[in-house]
Amino acid sequence: MLHVINETNINYNRIEKAIQYLEENFQRQPDLDEVAEKVHISPFHFQRIFTEWAGISPKRFLQFLTVDFLKTKLAESKNLVEAADAAGLSSQSRVYDLFTTLEAVTPQEYKERGSGIRVEYGIHETPFGSCLIGVTERGICWLSFIGTDEDPRIELEKMKEHWHNSVFHQNQNLTLSFVHSIFNRKNAEAPRKLHLFVKGTNFQIKVWEALLRIPMGDVTTYQGIAQQIQSPKAMQAVGSAVGSNHIAYLIPCHRVIRKDGILGEYRWSSTRKKSIIGWEMAKASGF
Repeated sequence: MLHVINETNINYNRIEKAIQYLEENFQRQPDLDEVAEKVHISPFHFQRIFTEWAGISPKRFLQFLTVDFLKTKLAESKNLVEAADAAGLSSQSRVYDLFTTLEAVTPQEYKERGSGIRVEYGIHETPFGSCLIGVTERGICWLSFIGTDEDPRIELEKMKEHWHNSVFHQNQNLTLSFVHSIFNRKNAEAPRKLHLFVKGTNFQIKVWEALLRIPMGDVTTYQGIAQQIQSPKAMQAVGSAVGSNHIAYLIPCHRVIRKDGILGEYRWSSTRKKSIIGWEMAKASGF
């Protein structure tokens, strides 16, 4: 039986709806009372839960997601990567991604050697709604977000299909410790070191490794990833590999946007992508 903890999910659902409403009506600048009414809580309560979540006001948050701002961030991010490369340093040293390591197997390797891998899994709340996480002795093998009205068993079946030779066991206590390490980091520079265990083609793995080098608070483009892995003409394949990522947030596919500054789609909903990017930019900006 799957167990879902709903204590913080209600607040994220309100924040998600508020972000959608603000984005749809940003040009006419709806006031706090109007947005609060749309999420069915008092203006005071809405301002409090949003500021507690993001560290900034709803309108300031949305400014991080405008096309002009994101275009500026793309230019800054490119310069940061180039400067880091010139110095022989990885730009990821600025953020906790430095502490995330990746071990990978190809589908064929997994077929030959993967039978009987034990996956401990659990469903927990995060700042971005409910998630399903799977953990093996070799590292985190799955992390996906669950839609507000989605049956958690749907995500569980996706994980079981991906790791089809494995043995699955629900272990809420074990997986909760991993979720705390991932999302509840008061000191971003010194978290628990996290190991990821992924299954993908050699090309997919190269793309995922490139994603790990995008610092929190920065964004890049599909073209930028293609150039980084020295396959500048393979943007369509890069897009496919980004969309095939099965470890949300930790392998930050949400930080890849279109070169015109449009955020684009996201496997776990475009609004959640906006939420994560805006939240990370607010944190990286020191708010």
